[in-house]
Amino acid sequence: MANVNIKFNGKEFLLSCDDGQEEHLEELSIYLNQKFDDLKSNLGNIGENKLLLITSIKIMDEYFETKKKIDQRTNELKELTSKFKELKSLIYDYKNKKENEIYELNKLEKDLKIQIDENKSEYEKILDEATEKIEDFLKKTNINKPLQ
Repeated sequence: MANVNIKFNGKEFLLSCDDGQEEHLEELSIYLNQKFDDLKSNLGNIGENKLLLITSIKIMDEYFETKKKIDQRTNELKELTSKFKELKSLIYDYKNKKENEIYELNKLEKDLKIQIDENKSEYEKILDEATEKIEDFLKKTNINKPLQ
């Protein structure tokens, strides 16, 4: 434990605090003394106890206002976090949907290529058969013989 001499309302006080907290205790006492002196100059000397009470109430008011703001910001942050998670989920859903669509399109493309190749083979086969039939027809009709 460390000991710190502080001055409040023109009087010296010896206070104890945890080691390493001396500077913080001095800052707090300076702040409290400033609030006290401000009230004393604004309200006049209405008695030390009453001034201490009013100073404490003003500091507690500041504390509660700060706490309200922190709570409000915490709630806003929770809402933003929730909205962010929802948005993130929507993005992943959209991404998955598009990946599935791409997969299906790639599959359709492969199937179409296979169908085109099969049709090409079928077409070539039909052309070959037609060519053979035409040649056979020509042979049978003897078109190759000169006209007389």
